[in-house]
Amino acid sequence: MSTSYLSTVGSAVRSHRERRGWSRRELAVHSGVSERFLAQLETGDGNISLRRFAEVAHALGTTPSVLLAAADAPSAVRPIALLGVRGAGKSAVGAALASKLRVPFVELDQQIEEASGLPLSEVFAVHGEAYYRRIEREVLSRVLAQPSPMVLATGGSIVNDPVNYGLLRARCHTIWLRARPEDHWNRVVAQGDQRPMAENPHAFAELRALLAAREKLYARAEHTVETTGRRIPQVVAEIAELA
Repeated sequence: MSTSYLSTVGSAVRSHRERRGWSRRELAVHSGVSERFLAQLETGDGNISLRRFAEVAHALGTTPSVLLAAADAPSAVRPIALLGVRGAGKSAVGAALASKLRVPFVELDQQIEEASGLPLSEVFAVHGEAYYRRIEREVLSRVLAQPSPMVLATGGSIVNDPVNYGLLRARCHTIWLRARPEDHWNRVVAQGDQRPMAENPHAFAELRALLAAREKLYARAEHTVETTGRRIPQVVAEIAELA
């Protein structure tokens, strides 16, 4: 096994540990793997057994396949995944970016609807969040198994699931499309959707709270691209340079 492969896997372990805010000692306690060996693993110097590797992965709240994914995916064909809540511009920016790069554009929510045979709102209403996360993971794994570049627009809540978000971060160039709450709101209204305001007088306050609650999760993306006051071609050009 090459040193570069081990180093990439070690970086994935370290990244997951740091996202939990754990020291190596804390990970050692949770996984049963010695602190010294964890240090070797994270620097690419330790060749760990499958059993021990699984224990480390489970302690980090993920799976061995997620930690290995970063090393298994050639960087030249890594998809570009766009993150953000509704109104971030994922669909508009994603379609324009895919056209510029001449690669497919995939909307994950649309794929989930096709896989479940239900509109997204009904997936939650009928089956609940646990079912949705399972379908999301299955669809995401299938989409990312395709050995070709693409632009992927993700669901706004994917960052709430550590395993799905971990898989996304390991296999893709992740880009958070950041904007002010007012921009998210105005973009949704500009699309002709007046329902948020009509049906819930507290909708804007809830949107602001949602953005604040997810900010630290979105900030774990590989890159953050500001979209406030910028036109789509400007955003697309910046992302194309980053990826």
